Amino acid sequence: MKRRVVIVEDEEDIVNLVKYNMEREGYSVDFAYTGSEGLRKIEDLRPDLVILDIMLEDIDGFTVCRRLKSSPNTRDIPVIMLTAKSEDVDIITGLEVGADDYITKPFSPRVLLARVRALLRRVGDEKVSTTFSNTLNDNRIVIHGLIIFPDRYEVLYNGAVLPLSITEFKILYLLAQNPGRVFSRSQIISAIKGDDYPVTERSVDVQILGLRKKLARYGEDIGKIIKTIRGVGYKIRDIKRT
Repeated sequence: MKRRVVIVEDEEDIVNLVKYNMEREGYSVDFAYTGSEGLRKIEDLRPDLVILDIMLEDIDGFTVCRRLKSSPNTRDIPVIMLTAKSEDVDIITGLEVGADDYITKPFSPRVLLARVRALLRRVGDEKVSTTFSNTLNDNRIVIHGLIIFPDRYEVLYNGAVLPLSITEFKILYLLAQNPGRVFSRSQIISAIKGDDYPVTERSVDVQILGLRKKLARYGEDIGKIIKTIRGVGYKIRDIKRT
């Protein structure tokens, strides 16, 4: 059975370009030019994946994504944002509202197809990537006041549940398991996404920035526990050191 993809994009040329390349790869493609139409089609069709623009005429893509991820009927459908908005704040917002990937225009159709394949493969796999899943157990990690529950993908701080995305959780958990150890960007990518995931190292920087931003909501100190080691990567501050 063909995988079904819904494109929500207000530029006809972009719709035609993406549709042409997706259909060449064997996908069944539907599209919508507005956010409201996109929401209706996604609810009705329950596609395998959504490609979503941000700057739509009626409802912006952030709102569309937020609604999809808040509905039990559509929250598990992966969303790739494909947009001209390339500022870090836009990328962070997209990831925070639940987007699974973020691609900026102008874009390469080959890169888009690679991201689609990787995302569908990852979603279709019942297991998390081997490197990460081997570490999951029922034992909580307590560090810097954070309580991390790997089996529930949940982090508590002073009794509050942190609103982390799955990727942010995996990064935090990876670093928290090894306080003081520095991980390169490529090591982080391999651990949380798998070796074949086509992602740039800048994506890790954006995820770290978003994670720090969320931690900082709960206090200046907790917002600074993830350290940048210039030219190398990132670490979580050792509990015995500053």
